[in-house]
Amino acid sequence: MAVRAITPNYEFAARDTQSNYGDNILLYIGWDHHTLFCSAKAFLISPQATFQQLVDELLPAGFSQHPDFANIDWSTVEYVVDRTKIQPQPEQKLSDLGFGHKSLLRFSTPGLTGYNGSHV
Repeated sequence: MAVRAITPNYEFAARDTQSNYGDNILLYIGWDHHTLFCSAKAFLISPQATFQQLVDELLPAGFSQHPDFANIDWSTVEYVVDRTKIQPQPEQKLSDLGFGHKSLLRFSTPGLTGYNGSHV
């Protein structure tokens, strides 16, 4: 559905452009099949951070309150960045893995299907 402004020439500068975040990027992260989190969460991180830093710092900060989080077998987790499946190595930099400003990282955890198997 098209959206139409109620004032003519409605224009504005976007506030979420890369230039407003310094050396960091805005990164969205969502946990598939765990709808306790209704949408992806937003984080700031350096594109020079390693994937292991993301796993150690951002994922617990955003998702550790879910009962399934403690049961994740990290060796089986599947990752998708901007609709592209990746198999990251812990020492790889996010920029080398294709992460950019406002990228979406989705991760899924085989065998974990949410609270009591409800995908929540």
